[in-house]
Amino acid sequence: MAKNKRLNAARAKVDNERLYEVAEAVALVKDNAKAKFDETIEIALSLGIDPRHADQMVRGVVALPHGTGKSVRIGVFARGPKADEARAAGAEVVGAEDLAEQVQAGQIDFDRCIATPDMMGLVGRLGKILGPRGLMPNPRLGTVTMDVKGAVDAAKSGQVEYRAEKSGIVHAGVGKASFTADQLRDNVKALIDAVQKARPTGAKGTYMKKGSLSSTMGPGVRLDVSNLEG
Repeated sequence: MAKNKRLNAARAKVDNERLYEVAEAVALVKDNAKAKFDETIEIALSLGIDPRHADQMVRGVVALPHGTGKSVRIGVFARGPKADEARAAGAEVVGAEDLAEQVQAGQIDFDRCIATPDMMGLVGRLGKILGPRGLMPNPRLGTVTMDVKGAVDAAKSGQVEYRAEKSGIVHAGVGKASFTADQLRDNVKALIDAVQKARPTGAKGTYMKKGSLSSTMGPGVRLDVSNLEG
């Protein structure tokens, strides 16, 4: 009952017919984040694309200026000195065939996956498991690399991967309710800018169609996407 009262009170503050500027939306979402835990602030962007076509896929990574506020567990497929480099950089799970066996057994104890190029023959066999979870290493995302330390550091420092779903919607966490309004605004704008720059060649017409900002337990606040495009 208390949760329903809190949510109803939060909804009452949001004008569902209005499109909010980013700064206004951030302030409203922060004010409505009243849960007993530090809620994640999330953005959803509806894009004018059809991801089923290869020339309309939107996917990439962006380093948020103020990080995500979330602890990220890193899994690295590597051998020898590169495995040692991964452990020294702070990767929680490191291995080769042994790690592949764990993944095949459903033991996926990491949020991001990195691999050295020589490991992709092994990792490729795990595509049906890692792919649907968005964990498959990809050279374009910097997660297939010999610079293991750099990749682990980037993931730990607040790098966010975004990917359009089948419906053309990109979801991403952009911080925590405990962040300042300025920090959240900077992170939101960084994510939006990255998605804009990732506009695929096959996208025609309006690219940024709709957007909203919300907290884990709060209502969505519609964004004025006319001021986001360009």
